Amino acid sequence: SGYPVMAECNIQYALNPSSEEYYIIEVNARLSRSSALASKATGYPLAYVAAKLSLGIPLPQINNSVIGKTTACFEPSLDYCVVKIPRWDLSKFQRVSTKIGSSMK
Repeated sequence: SGYPVMAECNIQYALNPSSEEYYIIEVNARLSRSSALASKATGYPLAYVAAKLSLGIPLPQINNSVIGKTTACFEPSLDYCVVKIPRWDLSKFQRVSTKIGSSMK
């Protein structure tokens, strides 16, 4: 089975390094801050392509606005890894526990 998403989608998953099994944690069918990071890191214009797709333009007809020579069907080829590291600046909050957990402060 699959998810019927016809636009940009952010998928968060957990990987078990011992077995290489993976589990989908969350699916966001929208642009997010992670999408902006992915666009910047790859040079692939996610928001531009998602907007064109939402207008009904097929992927092979969307020009890659960054490269200009290919269509949006060509995915970026990377020889590096980009990592998003969270930043917890708890010093600006008074009377807040510095213990990090799964809930937002």
